[in-house]
Amino acid sequence: MKIGHREKQKWINRIATYMNPEHEPSDTELRRIIAAEVAIRTQGSAMTVSEKSELISSIFNAMRGLDILQPLIESPDITEIMVNNPSQIYIERGGKIEKTNLAFDSPAHLTHVISRYFGSANKLVHERSPIADMRLADGSRVHAILPPAAPDGPVLSIRRFTGILPTMEALIENGTLRKKDAHFLKEAVQSRKNIFISGGTASGKTTFLNALAAFIPEEERIVTIEDAAELELSGRHNLVRLEARASAVDGVGAITLSDLIRSSLRLRPDRIIVGEVRGNEAYEMIQAMQTGHPGSMSTGHGNGIPDMLDRLSLLLMTASGLPWEACRHMVASSIDLIMHLIRLPDGRRRVAEISAIRGFERDHFQIETIYCLTPTLKASRMVQSPKERQTS
Repeated sequence: MKIGHREKQKWINRIATYMNPEHEPSDTELRRIIAAEVAIRTQGSAMTVSEKSELISSIFNAMRGLDILQPLIESPDITEIMVNNPSQIYIERGGKIEKTNLAFDSPAHLTHVISRYFGSANKLVHERSPIADMRLADGSRVHAILPPAAPDGPVLSIRRFTGILPTMEALIENGTLRKKDAHFLKEAVQSRKNIFISGGTASGKTTFLNALAAFIPEEERIVTIEDAAELELSGRHNLVRLEARASAVDGVGAITLSDLIRSSLRLRPDRIIVGEVRGNEAYEMIQAMQTGHPGSMSTGHGNGIPDMLDRLSLLLMTASGLPWEACRHMVASSIDLIMHLIRLPDGRRRVAEISAIRGFERDHFQIETIYCLTPTLKASRMVQSPKERQTS
């Protein structure tokens, strides 16, 4: 039985009168209270048992879950939920994006759901602070943007952690990479090569990083550093997980990736794994790779290996103030292997390229292509900076 937000709120207000403000009921207790109220209010009505059960779930989801989105959260085959505005809700299932027939009653309804859900985790999101991130207990990531930052209405994105941890064997089976390339990467990890993974959004960078990290010898000490903890290295007995934190409403209390990378160096790590670099932390990561922590790994957003090397050099120059050429030398000397992942139109993820960085000479990165999905790429090449490419 479908009811609107206002009608649902009336039910919630009535149910709240039966609840002890000093005792937060468990989910089971709350369902029992809702069921009792529904039984009383619908006595003598023509509602079926199925409709009453649907009403109970609808009210419960509005009070404890994500309202109309809760069934999507509970569906194991949905990996991402994307709310563009109150009337446009998309999901990713099996690597493909599809539009649902769900819709919120109004922008106010969606805003209410977002504010209440973030509030339950003691996180504030409102007009003066309209952008917020949250990680759920199961590892899923929630990102919300409210007006005025979102002029067409509130935006919500939920990237679900399914609990399934693809192994390298599974990635080979689904065609992400070839078996011989997986063996090559296993040897690279075990011989402590510094590895960087490039790719666009949802190209599978974190999944691949998880699979690579499984090749790290069991006796080594690992420190993982992330904006939001997504890496899952369960079973590791010598693992330290660090997570960044945004500043509070008053602008203080932030813990940056740069802070955590510097701190990790005092924890005697054998390997440092940085989930993703996109800012000043690139300098700290490169420094760590150069100063006694071989075998470290990280990921970043890039359109290809040339683009990723340029972006890392630029991030390094911005953070350190060093000359452009010096930054490129640092990147070349710190990264041994770099690979690029892509997401095909049908949702499949593929390793597009694996390359070794052989150095930096005569103003160019010296790159040897180990594997490339596109056979037209030469076995070796030199990569120029964006400025050089425009003038050449």
